[in-house]
Amino acid sequence: MSEVIIKTGKENMDIKVIHRFLAEDSYWAKGIPYAMVNHSLDHSFCTGAFINGEQVAFGRVITDYYTFAWFADFFVLPAYRKQGISKQILSYILEQPWSKRLRRKMLNTSDAHGLYRRFEFKEPANPSGLLEVYNPGIHLQYKESL
Repeated sequence: MSEVIIKTGKENMDIKVIHRFLAEDSYWAKGIPYAMVNHSLDHSFCTGAFINGEQVAFGRVITDYYTFAWFADFFVLPAYRKQGISKQILSYILEQPWSKRLRRKMLNTSDAHGLYRRFEFKEPANPSGLLEVYNPGIHLQYKESL
């Protein structure tokens, strides 16, 4: 495998690759408009993995950088899975000084519990205290002109 380069910042991300994966291949954001993905990256700590200049993985963290973070939209393109790339991205993020001081880090996953448990994620300490407003298909109502 070629060297994996980790980059951060929206300006370094290939938004077309990110949008294509989220809109076509993800189970959580199918059909999401490009504009919605693009705008969501404006307010996130974006991290990507690149091989030979091509983006092969992505994850973003929505955070205040002091107390709380929500890990979202993490993926590795199918051809690059099982090579430790997701672990590299998570390790990079969790080693950031701001990440180390956070009181709470959260995420939602349907299929990667084993991966995240390696990084100390576990079931909420008080799940009965968690509440949500869940609108899984709301992004389908928006057009590209956001």
